[in-house]
Amino acid sequence: MKTEWDYTTLADAYLKRPDYADAAIDALLAVSNQQAGAKVCDVGAGVAHLTLMLAARNLVVTAVEPNDAMRGNGIKRTAHLDNVQWFEGTGEDSGQAAQRFDLVTFGSSFNVCDRQAALRETARILRPRGWFACMWNHRQLDDAIQSRIEAIIRTHLPDYGYGSRREEQTPVIDASGLFGPVVHLDSRVVHSQEIDECVEAWRSHATLERQAGTAFKRIIDDIEEYLRSLDTASIEIPYSTNVWLAQLR
Repeated sequence: MKTEWDYTTLADAYLKRPDYADAAIDALLAVSNQQAGAKVCDVGAGVAHLTLMLAARNLVVTAVEPNDAMRGNGIKRTAHLDNVQWFEGTGEDSGQAAQRFDLVTFGSSFNVCDRQAALRETARILRPRGWFACMWNHRQLDDAIQSRIEAIIRTHLPDYGYGSRREEQTPVIDASGLFGPVVHLDSRVVHSQEIDECVEAWRSHATLERQAGTAFKRIIDDIEEYLRSLDTASIEIPYSTNVWLAQLR
């Protein structure tokens, strides 16, 4: 399926991106009272990072992903699970039946949607009093290594911006008029990542690639050169998993 953001060339690199904090996912499911067997639609499921975490908690997951390459990787990673099904679709047009799901999730995908259209589609496919949730992993930029990487990026791209992925999502959700009070969850997690995997993960950074254009390869090369200069096999990367969730009115 053709979308404005084409992740085809990033699909394999996405396999190296970190998972969300277990504590954040557990808190999300506790707040929204999701029990084993609950039906979840994971929108923009990519290569199944969030899908796998939801399936491991005994939820029945419908994974919706527009990009063929990303969806292909996700299907491979979940082939052993009988509580996951994959479909082509987007946040604005999921292709799913009305009032089917207890929870609709957007793992690092809400920012590439028309957010108001995605909220309307979410409300359509949710059961009465169902829940919406969106989330992202944010690198902790005060970490010494991450601070240096930011400096490298801004050497090439002084006006680099994170877009809506680092915005406060509450006003956006409230503006839809479709959901009740928004709950924000924040849980920190540290990922240990080999240097090769870290470099590969940077190659999957769609927001950076989109803004950098032809400079993207040079930026990644400079990040790789810096990381290898640390002369270590792996690094510790601190993240904050940020989740916003709200119940359908």
